[in-house]
Amino acid sequence: MAFGSFDSKNASAPMAEINMVPLIDVMLVLLVIFIVTAPLMTNAVKIDLPKVTSQPNDLKPEKIEFAIDKAGTMFWNGEIVDRATAQQRFASEGHRLPQPEIHIRADQDVAYKFVAEAMADASKAGLSKIGFVSQPEDN
Repeated sequence: MAFGSFDSKNASAPMAEINMVPLIDVMLVLLVIFIVTAPLMTNAVKIDLPKVTSQPNDLKPEKIEFAIDKAGTMFWNGEIVDRATAQQRFASEGHRLPQPEIHIRADQDVAYKFVAEAMADASKAGLSKIGFVSQPEDN
């Protein structure tokens, strides 16, 4: 910007021009920077997304009632079984899809050993949905 001139008539008035050249230079430098860096920021990761269907999944897993009384007797859906039979049934149920839920009902006075053995047998067979069924206390 020029603030003065050699002309004595217009010596008191400054020039009112904006020099656009530096602004254009800065804009061109920024444009080049963005053009160079834009392709570097498009790193895509290839993933296999699951296929979507509009059909609802209403597969509810079967539940197995596994009970242990105070003497250590085991019941599979009301049928008396020994530990070897229970292990075989856990193994066969572990391969099903969807996996059934195991609901363990243990007597209040049963030794923890029997409950722990049943849970260990179920987890060895690959069953992961194990729950305990209890009775609420009467107040």
